[in-house]
Amino acid sequence: MNQTTELELNVTTEQGLRALAEEGHTVEVLCKADPERKGPSWYGLWIMRTVGNDGQEKILVTARTRVTQNAIRVREFKTATGVISFLVGIGFAQASIPMKNGETTSHRLVSD
Repeated sequence: MNQTTELELNVTTEQGLRALAEEGHTVEVLCKADPERKGPSWYGLWIMRTVGNDGQEKILVTARTRVTQNAIRVREFKTATGVISFLVGIGFAQASIPMKNGETTSHRLVSD
């Protein structure tokens, strides 16, 4: 018996997140640790995910090719500047960042 099972993971890379955002998925920024101010910068821990209209979530990871090595890692952002730079790079004109552990902010690309 030769049976192939395709496993669809609930993860995406930066390229996949960009494509999903362009298709209308919401991009959420999740705060995983209360940020601290050090000088002019904010340091904390944030992750991102997309949420489709059907409610399906995909978490941003560092590299999808590592699936075969069981080495998938959630992409973590350690500074508010890193979050802003990533969101602007995806195409968002504004960036809202949650500043308390457990909080989430949502972003959606607006087509002109």
